[in-house]
Amino acid sequence: MVRGAYMRNRIDIHVSDKFFTGVLYVVMILFCITTVYPFFYLLSLSLSSANVSYTQINIIPFEITFEAYRRVLRDEYVWLGFWNTLLRTVLGTLTTLFVTLLMAYPLSKRHLPHRAFWTGLVVFTMYFHGGLIPTYLLIKKLDMFNSIWVLVLPCLINTFHLIIVRNFFMSIPDSLEESAHIDGANDVVILFLIILPVSLPIVATLAMWTAVWHWNAWFDALLYVPDVKKQVLQNVMRRLVLDGVMEVNATDDTLVNPENIKAATIMVATVPIILVYPFIQKYFVKGVMVGSVKG
Repeated sequence: MVRGAYMRNRIDIHVSDKFFTGVLYVVMILFCITTVYPFFYLLSLSLSSANVSYTQINIIPFEITFEAYRRVLRDEYVWLGFWNTLLRTVLGTLTTLFVTLLMAYPLSKRHLPHRAFWTGLVVFTMYFHGGLIPTYLLIKKLDMFNSIWVLVLPCLINTFHLIIVRNFFMSIPDSLEESAHIDGANDVVILFLIILPVSLPIVATLAMWTAVWHWNAWFDALLYVPDVKKQVLQNVMRRLVLDGVMEVNATDDTLVNPENIKAATIMVATVPIILVYPFIQKYFVKGVMVGSVKG
């Protein structure tokens, strides 16, 4: 009787686990559909002809045409915005990686004097900051308007990312550094020649987070960069989507629906950063997990 009850309990638990797993799969599939469908909808809209209403677009276009992309890629401001965004992303990612690694490494060491105070000071900035108006006045006082540095320096350090990198460094065995110290290596040599090669997961994760943020950022450029030729691609796309206008050749009589141009612009601004993810995906999950569980 006891064995029979035990087996029934195990069967009930197994059925409950399978039911719960099935519910999770359904929820995740629905979530993926709601995430992926708008992307394919815009892709289909950008490839559709002008005589197709955007309210009738299917996942597969009825009539494929690249006229919207040709119109977008002929626009001077799209290329200027693409270059400015690329420059901002590369420069911002490299400087953020360099400064974050230099700051996270000493904070990961238990022998750092007043380590708790410095860590608390860093965490404090994650919850309290000066606000928009003081930041605007500071940037104006520093004369950084209309420069690439106004898009890089104010967001040089992300506190959350810094803590993640610090926790990852704390998970690295001390024996690696001790052997290097015995051989006469200093802290700079240890960081760049020993610690960084074994920290590729967290470095790739931080680079991914930072690059995606810089690529998608637009509000700071809207505030601090009034020159339209120095605007980032996201602001060019924002102006096009909101205003629905684009400078075109007056002699070009090819019909293009404004909605097709908007969709093509969004795809041009979105696809490049999406293509980066597959190259660092193998490091991404490991970096997040290791960096988040070590206290």
